[in-house]
Amino acid sequence: MGQEATCICDWDGVKTEAKALIEPPELILRGAIRKRIPLAKMKQVHAENGRLCFRYEDEPVALELGAKLAEKWATALLKPPPSLAKKLGIAAETTVWLIGTADDDALKSALAEAKKLSRQRGDLIVARVKTPADLETALAKCAAALSGGVPIWFVYRKGPGHALNESLVRSTALAKGIVDTKVAAVSPALTGLRFVKRKS
Repeated sequence: MGQEATCICDWDGVKTEAKALIEPPELILRGAIRKRIPLAKMKQVHAENGRLCFRYEDEPVALELGAKLAEKWATALLKPPPSLAKKLGIAAETTVWLIGTADDDALKSALAEAKKLSRQRGDLIVARVKTPADLETALAKCAAALSGGVPIWFVYRKGPGHALNESLVRSTALAKGIVDTKVAAVSPALTGLRFVKRKS
């Protein structure tokens, strides 16, 4: 969804300026007030008088966004989120080339929606990588497919303290002539970056 705005946040009667960001599965508030609000726990979401209003843990919250943006955000927040399979581009007719092991329940469920999993070719590549060596191996293994325009998702652990991070994945992939086009939260533990061949 990736929407953000600077606004006045009225949290149970206390008003502060904040930067609000919809980054599923959370609404993030930064500034004088710092909160991470799970979208699933926002109640009574609606737009009213240019404000996005909701209740969280039984406290009333309103973000002063202006009429147009408040309506847009309320509509987006009330819409059921897309499935992980849809976010990754996996459909009933998709053959997924899986590199590595699907060691996460959310990833397994998404892959289960594909037509089939392959270890050699596919319409989409999903590489579960844990180390810089895994990343290099995956890139070498599917170099021809990437050159042919097949997209690849690198799925790796999120947060600090792991062998791979977004910066390293991006710089390694960019050096091979592929460019990132999407990011997706795969599960509480995993994140993913999608790459395709760079347009010449």
